[in-house]
Amino acid sequence: MSLNGKIAIVTGAAQGIGRTIAEALAQDGADVAVADMDPGRAQETVETIKKLGRRALNIKVNVADWNDVKAMADHVLKEWGKIDILVNNAGITRDGLLVRMKEEDWNLVLQVNLNGTFHCTKAVMQPMTKQRYGRIVNIASIVGVMGNAGQANYAASKAAVIGFTKTVAREYASRSVTVNAVAPGFIDTPMTQGLSADVKDLLQKQIPLGRLGQPSDVAAAVRFLVSDDAGYITGQVIHVNGGMLMA
Repeated sequence: MSLNGKIAIVTGAAQGIGRTIAEALAQDGADVAVADMDPGRAQETVETIKKLGRRALNIKVNVADWNDVKAMADHVLKEWGKIDILVNNAGITRDGLLVRMKEEDWNLVLQVNLNGTFHCTKAVMQPMTKQRYGRIVNIASIVGVMGNAGQANYAASKAAVIGFTKTVAREYASRSVTVNAVAPGFIDTPMTQGLSADVKDLLQKQIPLGRLGQPSDVAAAVRFLVSDDAGYITGQVIHVNGGMLMA
């Protein structure tokens, strides 16, 4: 229970990797604000956290909207008095080859994945710097480092998140706020479960460990980075990809 007394916000926490991260932080003792566009599904995460004996808030938020994000941070501060941990997990895909990609699909992915990370980080930075303690983890992606055909918008957004992570880490290290990124490879989520058996087999052949990752693999890296054990780590990208990319 290394996170006893800590207050965390996890975006995109209604399902998949985000839900697993939120529940993992609660298992370690944190109270968690479950932030998502789908409050109905987010309630399932909230109930699981409460069963673990921790407090939870269900907050509907569109991370692409600054006013929404500011209201979320203010709500957490009003309810719990502080914010110690932020996990920027919310993200979307709108895949397509470059020449066929609609401008609205390009813009939407950047607005959610990149602008959302900017908005949430900005919203929590003042309370974190004031208390001289904070842990921010941004969920990037393997494709933000190596690229992936059909995902120019997604890859660009995640590469930008990595650059953002390193810059903010430099800006606020003196205030004891660490900022790191976790870059998952191909993780077994509803999105990858929709792939054909042939595509899954091809993917697994490219992964030295021979399997897709689990959401818990990503959550384990996040748990470490927000813990006191990672107090001297900032501006880093932790790759969780089974060896598919060795950066």
